[in-house]
Amino acid sequence: MATTPLPPAAPPKPSWDPQHTSPPNPWLRPTIRIRLTLLYGGMFLIAGVVLLTIIYLLAADAIRRGSEFPLQIVRIDYKPSDTCHLPSQGNNDAFNRAVAQCMSQQRDYALDGLLRRSLLALLGLAVVAFAFGYAMAGRVLSPLGRITRTARQVAGSDLSRRIELDGPDDELKELADTFDEMLERLDRAFTAQQRFVANASHELRTPLAINRTLLEVQLSDPQASPELVQLGKTLLATNERSEQLVEGLLLLARSDNEIVDRKPVDLAEVASQALEQLRAEAQAKGVEIRGERAAAVVQGNGVLLERIALNLVQNAVRYNVPDHGWVEVTTEVRQGQALLLVANTGPVIPAYEMDAIFEPFRRLRTERTGSDKGVGLGLSIARSVARAHGGRIAAEPREGGGLVMRVVLPV
Repeated sequence: MATTPLPPAAPPKPSWDPQHTSPPNPWLRPTIRIRLTLLYGGMFLIAGVVLLTIIYLLAADAIRRGSEFPLQIVRIDYKPSDTCHLPSQGNNDAFNRAVAQCMSQQRDYALDGLLRRSLLALLGLAVVAFAFGYAMAGRVLSPLGRITRTARQVAGSDLSRRIELDGPDDELKELADTFDEMLERLDRAFTAQQRFVANASHELRTPLAINRTLLEVQLSDPQASPELVQLGKTLLATNERSEQLVEGLLLLARSDNEIVDRKPVDLAEVASQALEQLRAEAQAKGVEIRGERAAAVVQGNGVLLERIALNLVQNAVRYNVPDHGWVEVTTEVRQGQALLLVANTGPVIPAYEMDAIFEPFRRLRTERTGSDKGVGLGLSIARSVARAHGGRIAAEPREGGGLVMRVVLPV
């Protein structure tokens, strides 16, 4: 008695990508301000050390010159001292040698005290110099900070922002003015692109909708010949494919910009809706749907996020093994980011071909192009929508065949 082979086991969940995590110590970044602070403070410290060395050498030379004059002391009466241990007995020469040695010790003690106090003063001034250098570096680099903030706002699709830096006509103002001119040109280019997309949306959809209506009316005629009906169905399928292509191109053009109007969207709900739309097709192909979908709320556009899940699950269902295949859809929140994971069985795909599947109209091989339901824009649209939401999408070949698609979005 033949036994039914069990479906392949689900792959282990891919590990978290550590390359996109935040640095553990952002204060240790070698910023320009830190480098300028070290430069200013280091120059002051070097100058202080040189000055202290000169002062020390001059003081030592002055004390040495002052001690070169011969001094003879005739001892009359002497009491022992804690500082200088002079002999209480003996001739005057021995007493004078002891006095000279005592004076040399006192001179060394004075120089050591001068060096210690100078080093302490230099240390205090170095702290003040580094703090002053940090403040001055921040003031000098404040225009660069303004340029950076404006660039970040522009990265959020706000091309109307301008730096408009005032002040002296120096290199930083020249850089800011050049950046403003570049933003002006980009703003005009994106405005023209949006106008073109709006016009193309109307000009391309209208004739296709008219063609579809005419074909449907013709097919509804009961007196139409079988050849005419077959031709009408073929033309209707071609027209439907053209409509999908136009909708995909327009959605791809619109999703290249970051989403401004954001609302809370649960990836688990989005993935469930996509699965409901494709459940019948998966059952017809014998593909099992599984996976746990935990709540993962992100800020974004629900329609576009549903398009990501729909495109990924659609590819996973259509490009699967004929029998005993499966598609695993998982959602969760990991390390402060929402994760949508779509894994499936399918043909073996080399790792070096992973980047090509996200390009528009790029197919990997003939077994992935056998279906006439796709237009080659599904993964391109998914990547554009993920980028518009500030996230990313990555593909990995699954051991044994198939793909593991991972979408990471900020919470």
